[in-house]
Amino acid sequence: MKYLLMIHMNPTVWETLSEEERNAVFRAHDDFQAALKESGELVGFAALADPSNTSTVRVRDGVASSTDGPYVEAKEFLAGFYTIDAETPERARELAALIPDARYTAIEVRPVMDESGLEM
Repeated sequence: MKYLLMIHMNPTVWETLSEEERNAVFRAHDDFQAALKESGELVGFAALADPSNTSTVRVRDGVASSTDGPYVEAKEFLAGFYTIDAETPERARELAALIPDARYTAIEVRPVMDESGLEM
């Protein structure tokens, strides 16, 4: 089954880390990616730009409007994600716990749906 492992980041927490600690997080992501590639569980991943670069589009009464900034004001934001193919929900949670950011913030594990609305 495919799962999306969403990395939520709190910029206040990230700013408290030293440059050495931040670099360790980046290196740990490299190691995590290599392990998932080797196991065949990695489907894809992406880091997302800072929320200040976000725009939000809404369509109301057939009219589209765009505003700068994220959809909601929040202390945490979606910083990136991994898409994995894990045998069980327990394995997906086990892999989420290995993401280095989990030591500082939250990793959301969500099943991915296919085009028919069934979990993949």
